[in-house]
Amino acid sequence: MTQQPRIVVLGSINLDLVANCDQLPRPGETLTAKAYREVFGGKGANQAIAAARAGGAVQMIGRVGDDAVAARLRQNLQANRIDCSAVLTSASCPSGLAMLVVDNAGENQIVVVPGANALVTPEDVDRYADLIGASDCLLVQLEVPLATVVHAVEIARRLGVRVILDPAPVPSGAIPESLLSVDFLCPNETEAMRLAGVADETPESMEIAAQRLHDRGARQVAITRGADGTLLHDGRCTRNVDTLSITAVDCTGAGDAFAGAFAVCWAETNDLLHAVRWGNVAGALAASRHGAQDGIPARADIDDTYRKSRAAR
Repeated sequence: MTQQPRIVVLGSINLDLVANCDQLPRPGETLTAKAYREVFGGKGANQAIAAARAGGAVQMIGRVGDDAVAARLRQNLQANRIDCSAVLTSASCPSGLAMLVVDNAGENQIVVVPGANALVTPEDVDRYADLIGASDCLLVQLEVPLATVVHAVEIARRLGVRVILDPAPVPSGAIPESLLSVDFLCPNETEAMRLAGVADETPESMEIAAQRLHDRGARQVAITRGADGTLLHDGRCTRNVDTLSITAVDCTGAGDAFAGAFAVCWAETNDLLHAVRWGNVAGALAASRHGAQDGIPARADIDDTYRKSRAAR
């Protein structure tokens, strides 16, 4: 591919309120935070920025409110070279908000207030169906209404556009089977367990989960497992794709960095295994830095680290 991969991201746009603590709170426990900061987030925005920094030409479909936060959210996306012409404004509605606690090991707990993200409709997707049809890939998550995501997946499938689904957060109820009929499904271990109905997180059970998700329609399944790498099942075989050995400080945006970088590399090379390896590097670099978006690496950083990691093998 000689031009930039064209990636359309349908998803959430948030402001994240982040508290850093020594450990995550237990039920009913009150902790004193060591630090607090406001950062930009939302899985949709995170993945759009990850794809843009990885070298993609990115267009975002989503909504913000009409509050003071909305202008900051738009400006942040535009500063990351993301086309926001399909980011709509919802009147009399706050923008999306997320509250996070991050511990010393980089693990996190997250509560999301959807705000305008809950008002993204199938009609919004219809309005920008031409953008999807002209793209190399549609990248979706589940922080906007499920019916809207299903509709977007159906449009992309009808138009012959690849779909990558990061199924987070997993809905509490049944997930439509048509939603899983995507080209690439990338849950983390916990999400894979819930989607596949698997009881524990052993390597064997993750293989069973990957097979079940493939049987339910996903052409390729990649279960991201943090320091243990990514379990990749392509319908013919299952293999574990190693990742970098890093000291994790904030895992908040690691999965989003993986998804955005993977989308760009897969569109460029059509090499699934290479794209997963490249995405693993992006995810590991993000986990080694603070901030869901601040930690997302640029393409040159991913390329350089990837070359060094492959040369060291």
